[in-house]
Amino acid sequence: MNKATKVFYIAFALVILTVGFGVIAPEVFEQATGTIRTYINTAFGWYYLMIMALLLIFVVVIIISPYGKIRLGRDSDRPEFSTFTWLAMLFSAGMGIGLVFYGASEPLSHFAIQPATAEPGTDEAFKEALQRTYYHWGIHVWAMYGMVALSLAFFQFRKGQPALISTTLKPLFGDRMDGPLGTLVDVLAVFATVFGVATSLGFGAAQINGGLAYLFGAPQEYWVQMLIIGVVTLLFIISAWSGLNKGIKYLSNTNMVLAIALLVLVLVLGPTILILNLFTETFGAYVQNLISLSFQSAPLDAENRSWLDGWTIFYWAWWISWAPFVSMFIARVSKGRTIREFLIGVVLAPTIFGSLWFGAFGTTAIDIQKSGVDLTAFPTEQTLFATFSQLPLGIIMSIIAILLVSTFFITSADSATFVLGMQSTKGSLLPSNQIKILWGIAQSLVAAILLSVGGLTAVQNTIIIAALPFSFVMILMVIALFKALNTEHQSMQRKK
Repeated sequence: MNKATKVFYIAFALVILTVGFGVIAPEVFEQATGTIRTYINTAFGWYYLMIMALLLIFVVVIIISPYGKIRLGRDSDRPEFSTFTWLAMLFSAGMGIGLVFYGASEPLSHFAIQPATAEPGTDEAFKEALQRTYYHWGIHVWAMYGMVALSLAFFQFRKGQPALISTTLKPLFGDRMDGPLGTLVDVLAVFATVFGVATSLGFGAAQINGGLAYLFGAPQEYWVQMLIIGVVTLLFIISAWSGLNKGIKYLSNTNMVLAIALLVLVLVLGPTILILNLFTETFGAYVQNLISLSFQSAPLDAENRSWLDGWTIFYWAWWISWAPFVSMFIARVSKGRTIREFLIGVVLAPTIFGSLWFGAFGTTAIDIQKSGVDLTAFPTEQTLFATFSQLPLGIIMSIIAILLVSTFFITSADSATFVLGMQSTKGSLLPSNQIKILWGIAQSLVAAILLSVGGLTAVQNTIIIAALPFSFVMILMVIALFKALNTEHQSMQRKK
């Protein structure tokens, strides 16, 4: 069970071939993947909007249905981790680095550079910027993660199946999922995970470097980013070696403490009343407009459609490409919870915290921008630090932010090595350290090599392309889950 399978060897070979293409012909690679990505955005934008909206509807249906009482495991099982640790772990794996990287810069971009529909720099653009950011990082994303994770957790812990994407499709395809079809599904999941995490590691290294450059004048050079990746790789390998109950657990708790501390500092030292008032209004508007936002495709407005392609459709594809990794990790740490408790925790807690985060950081950055300091002049990885420089205790907040990016960086990579180990050892819940470390080094090498040729854009394109076939797998997973839940519920009713 703990030995590498053909999924490992096929996926590893595909990763090497893709990276090799990116290194040998970076411009051709970026142009080719960019063309395919543009076509997918244009032709399948409506599809991504529909699938994300439907997944949210399915979550609500399951929460209020009798299925919600079913436990992820035996009826006697209870959660392995405390609620705080559980939420910290799924949150850290889900979008940790992204929150810090885009916390100030995305709302600022929607306000000052390219609003969705309002005029740049206006009060309408201010409010719209926050609403759209909540939308991109909010309830739809976590509903999608929640449904995929629920499928994995149900089949793992309730039905005793291996922790693989392919096993969740057995209610539809039976034993055929043990053959080439199942291998194809699992290889796709591994491929998307490697490149999704490699991109995140590249962003993390760039932001740590940006923070050190802004604060201490460190050179923003490739070799510095390689040094950062090297140090972090060593740290997450140590963490991965120590196992789920030590390394990832303690790091995730540390992440949450640092994130809450930074959020409180921004709330207190930033424009507090403005943050609270704007968050109240814009979060309310986000909830109120959830249905219209979910289905907005702007078919008759070329400019707005272009914005949706570049932001919303990009994000939906981006999050779908992350689903194999994040959902498998969420499933792994959720044994013993009821389906209702699981979905409410996975969907609502990160949505509310993430919206508070963007409300505080986005409002602060936009308020500083309106005061006459042009934060848009800074590269994305330095926007947060430039924002902090305008606040009391800015240096301390910047140091906390660098620490937070670093711990998120380690946790994401650590979680990913764990998931990749599971996927390439027939779903073992305790993959061997050798397999985890091999995947950990591979992820870091992919990030390092692609940074060296400026290939992060091409990697983003690649995983968005990979998201399209995986989205079809996701639909099949949901159908199989409903079929299995119905059978399970009927079985439970007969036993009463």
